Order: sequence, then C-alpha cells, then structure tokens
Amino acid sequence: MADNQELTLLETWRGIAYSAEKSQQESNRFWANYFNIEKGIYEQILATPDEVVSGTVKELAEKYGTELLIMVGFLDGINDSLVEENPIETMTEDTVVSLHFDKELLYKNMVEAKAEWLYTLEAWDDLIPEDRRKELYKEQKSSHTVVKGKKVGRNDPCPCGSGKKYKFCCGK
Repeated sequence: MADNQELTLLETWRGIAYSAEKSQQESNRFWANYFNIEKGIYEQILATPDEVVSGTVKELAEKYGTELLIMVGFLDGINDSLVEENPIETMTEDTVVSLHFDKELLYKNMVEAKAEWLYTLEAWDDLIPEDRRKELYKEQKSSHTVVKGKKVGRNDPCPCGSGKKYKFCCGK
C-alpha cells in the first residue's frame, strides 16, 4: 500500500496465502497445512455447537493453538456462515470476534467450497440428521445448475397461448 500504510491482518493473510511467488509445491504444502489446522478447529467448534465462541482474534488463535494469521484465514473462511459477520476487513489482533455460526448455512458453504474434509466430519452426525444433510447437499449442488425448459417443437402449440402452431407465431 502507498503512503507507508500498514496492511490489515486480512490483507497480510491473503498476501501470504495467495502469493504468486510460491512454487506450486510450496503452495500445496501451505494449503495442506492450513486445511489440517482448519479441520482441527472445526472439530472443536462443532463438538460444542451450543457454545458461542468469542474473543479477540489473538485469544482465539491461542485457544485453538494456532498462529494469528492462520486464525485470520479461518475467520475469513467462516465469516459468510456466521449469524452476524465479523469485521474481517478491518480487524486487528485485539478485535473481538464471534464464531456463532448457522449450522445449515455452514454445512452448505462447506459443500459450496468443495471442502469434503469438512462437510464429512463425524461431528455433523450429531448436529444435522443425515437426511437433512443430504437435502442441504442437493440444494447447494443444484443452486448452480441451469435448468433448461422443454424445447418447443415447430408444430407444437405456441407457449404464448395464441392457439397457433409455434412456427406460425413466436417461432417466426
């Protein structure tokens, strides 16, 4: 940033996480490590879903035994699934944040992110019944599916309701 402004925690995290200077191998190692830590944090918060976890970013990093910037990445990832989003764009290590998540929204967002290592965690068994998880999975997957209507044949009645054949009406 210009004028010697400091980067926010989120900008710093994204700069490290999405750095173009890393080799593919370094990037793969970075993300494998991150996903492993992320999975551990989710296992803990899903184990006690009725407990609303909150604290400063620094306190949460300590609570879950991870680095500050890894916690920033976690907060960035979960933010869209929270009951009330955290101010991730401007947060500092002393910003108080909450991990009060919407169970179904979190599950659907994990499916959306193709994070199979997260939406298949055993903890979900106690949170959302399996049949409901299947419905949520299907809802999320079909939310991006374009469904084309039945094609109107030339000799079919025109869908506009005129009573004429399509080829003599709207199909001209």
